[in-house]
Amino acid sequence: MSHINSVELAKSLIRCPSVTPHEQGAISALVEELAQLGFVCHRLSFNEEGYDPVENLYARLGTEGPVFCFAGHLDVVPPGNEAAWTYPPFEPTEKDGFLYGRGAEDMKAAIAAFTGAVSEFVSKAFRGSIAFMITCDEEGVAVNGTRKILDWLKKRNEKIDACIVGEPTNPTTLGEMIKIGRRGSMNCTLTVHGKQGHVAYPDLAENPVSPLVAMLHAIKGHRLDDGTEFFPPSNLEITTIDVGNPSTNVIPEKATAHFNIRFNNLHTGKSLEEWLRKTLSAIHVDYNLQVRVSGEAFLNPPGMLSDLVSGAVESVTSIKPVLSTTGGTSDARFIKDYCPVVEFGTTGLTAHKVDERVKIQDVYTLEKIYLEVLKRFFA
Repeated sequence: MSHINSVELAKSLIRCPSVTPHEQGAISALVEELAQLGFVCHRLSFNEEGYDPVENLYARLGTEGPVFCFAGHLDVVPPGNEAAWTYPPFEPTEKDGFLYGRGAEDMKAAIAAFTGAVSEFVSKAFRGSIAFMITCDEEGVAVNGTRKILDWLKKRNEKIDACIVGEPTNPTTLGEMIKIGRRGSMNCTLTVHGKQGHVAYPDLAENPVSPLVAMLHAIKGHRLDDGTEFFPPSNLEITTIDVGNPSTNVIPEKATAHFNIRFNNLHTGKSLEEWLRKTLSAIHVDYNLQVRVSGEAFLNPPGMLSDLVSGAVESVTSIKPVLSTTGGTSDARFIKDYCPVVEFGTTGLTAHKVDERVKIQDVYTLEKIYLEVLKRFFA
């Protein structure tokens, strides 16, 4: 069984313009390699009404337990202004020790490193199974992706014992950081309703702007918590205030604000929504609050899996990684309800940016780390 070159596979994946939620041949390219290694590959298409259909992949090598899973996504964010790129975003280019292309860091190189590590590991007999759980819906609304794969696995009574997600986790240097949890995220839209009128006759109108400002002051001025051992303090950020009033002599009919709360595991989306409604209702005006929780905060306390991955990282890089919960959300927020999960991948210095790129040596080093993880897990 031949070893798969992870950098060459990363190039093949980058050539596929898999802007979320479209796979554009990326899953096919990965299936071709996994099938050669003996994986049974299930291409899973989900199409919940109201959302774009998404093609996903669940592949498994072996029938026995324990099962170690590599998880990640092949979809990427749009390249933006392609003329601003030094090299075309979907034409992988090696230059000065870097591999350029959209998805290089987030996270096609990590998936390629998964595959390279597995191709090396399975050259010798082992007891257990290795699985790949890959979606094309991570950069989007995350409705028809990883959550649906997990539901599919539950219906099949198929178990995963541990999982590593290959998201870019390192701030600057490969080996610095493992993610053992993530903050929750909720997006809120607050609209205050008033009564339009002439600014010279305020008694005949109801201005919604002033109470909206008071409401925002009340929630922004409240300290949600002081953080925990593994989480920073929860944070509320106002992102827009919109009135849509082009006139200087008209009191508007309504005013709207959008804000986001990144919260630690001292809260839930439900508890924060209850606090918001209680606080906002104390200012007696006609308002509407819409809340969408994209992910709850979670923590996988340090233990067997984080110790195993940390030991593998240190053995390859001589760096002892920090266990962290920083950053945005990831699909680990779904997997944590199914099995222990940690995140470890490349750096995130250029993820989502023009000229996204990854150090070529980092791809090979990451492959070695994943190989060491497999050796330790199945030892």
